[in-house]
Amino acid sequence: MRPVGILGGMGPQATILLMQKLLDVVPAQDDADHVPVIVHQNPGVPSRIAALIEGTGPSPLPVLQGMARDLAAAGATALAMPCNTAHHYAAGIRAATDLPFLDMLAATAQSLEGKGRIGILASPATRLTGIFDTYLDAPFTAPPDDAPLLGMIRAIKAGATPEQILPALTEEARRLQERTDHILIACTELSLAAPLLPRDIAWTDSLDCLVGRILGHAQSG
Repeated sequence: MRPVGILGGMGPQATILLMQKLLDVVPAQDDADHVPVIVHQNPGVPSRIAALIEGTGPSPLPVLQGMARDLAAAGATALAMPCNTAHHYAAGIRAATDLPFLDMLAATAQSLEGKGRIGILASPATRLTGIFDTYLDAPFTAPPDDAPLLGMIRAIKAGATPEQILPALTEEARRLQERTDHILIACTELSLAAPLLPRDIAWTDSLDCLVGRILGHAQSG
């Protein structure tokens, strides 16, 4: 299999979750059956919240470009990034190397085809920057108040467990469920709690979509 470079650390738990999902998706009989990944776990990437929501921090792009070049030098054959919000900088990351960029948002949009009206649970930055607007054909619905979602994301980054944010996540999902057909989990911090949602809530996790794209690249060629 071909190794994939992971631009990680946004946040650290989300990167570890991606690696676990990659392990779980392969019916391995031996170590060598698993997907080879080169992980740049860099929690020092400047805050996307500060840069895109608050306007108080530096752009993460130069650091992300440096990580991309490091991964290319380490032998990666493609790049992947388990952070929805950071895809705002995807064009700049693509420009840093000749490696293909496995776009999580494009994979997500493909997975959502035919699932009706989409409600999105994501960092406020994904809405404010319009990241998903260029990927999803139909309009999607987001919660009217960003504060609960931002609170959940910050709580996970500060060490909260998935169980601790689950009541708030369930409440937001229920509200969207009243107006939509399918929920998109579009923040990889929220991905930690998504499997705990009640079974009658239909949802897709963008992180799972990225796992499929990584596996497809690793097994190709």
